[in-house]
Amino acid sequence: MKTVAFFNNKGGVGKTSLVFHLCHMYADLGYRVIGADLDPQSNLTAMCFSERKIEEIYEVDRPQTIYTAVEPLRRGVGDVGSLKPMRVTDRFSVLAGDLLLSDIEDQLSENWPKCMDGDERAFRVTTSLARVIYPAAANFDADLTLIDMGPNFGALNRSALICADYVVIPVAPDLFSIRGLQNVGARLRRWREEWQSRLNRSAKEQFDFLLPSGDMQPIGYVISRYNQFGGGAAKAFDKWIARIPAAYSQSVGESAQSNGSVAIASLKDFRSLSAMAQEARKPMFKLKPADGAIGGHQSAVSAAYSDYREIALKIAERIQMPARVF
Repeated sequence: MKTVAFFNNKGGVGKTSLVFHLCHMYADLGYRVIGADLDPQSNLTAMCFSERKIEEIYEVDRPQTIYTAVEPLRRGVGDVGSLKPMRVTDRFSVLAGDLLLSDIEDQLSENWPKCMDGDERAFRVTTSLARVIYPAAANFDADLTLIDMGPNFGALNRSALICADYVVIPVAPDLFSIRGLQNVGARLRRWREEWQSRLNRSAKEQFDFLLPSGDMQPIGYVISRYNQFGGGAAKAFDKWIARIPAAYSQSVGESAQSNGSVAIASLKDFRSLSAMAQEARKPMFKLKPADGAIGGHQSAVSAAYSDYREIALKIAERIQMPARVF
């Protein structure tokens, strides 16, 4: 099982929508995929289920979410619990997010430096998210886990990235995304190095629980939400799109998995399809006339399918996923 995080400290770059659509696309391509909702806003979970189902998930005494799985460890009354993935389709399930995930930020922050002392509880807390996600993915027999995260550099995201083998960086064609790349690249390198130092320290201990490798290797970026006229990006976005490759290479760097190209793909703004998809709780490329996708919308639905399929295949190639139906 391979794990890919979608991360940018800038909000509004279409990260959750990208994860949602890729989960559906990978399922269509024959993979078994888990979407891990590690953003406390829980938008990925909300995109997957009807309002009635969302109420069933959360309006109970003890919801089955990522937070409730780590809560015993947070309270000091036990280790992490098991979490059953929630089925979206036959090959796509979600690990439900939770607004209360923000409550573990302080403990994650406090225990990070304690790992350097070989403190067992510090390692248990720091790896708590991984130790929920990995068994849940194994229970689902997942080939792939895609992690959705909030737009910040907090301790929650650091522990989320420890779970990741690879990182995809969604960006928007604007100045702030380009400036943000400098922070993302530096932070990924720092967190990777710091976790490796902690792993080296843990080698002297005898822990009986999983310690993730925390490779978090960047494999490229996806440009989202640009407008298209006459087959090309709108002029207002041209100069920013042209600057992204150099900014990414300079700040984030390249890895062997990028095959010499830091760009994965560009996604145009599908506008009205996005609203239809949210209402129907399905990806844009699965919209039908009954969902409101009539007339010219059907060509946009086909274009969305082609775009997301291309992204899914490129990511699969870069992380060396074994082929299923392609």
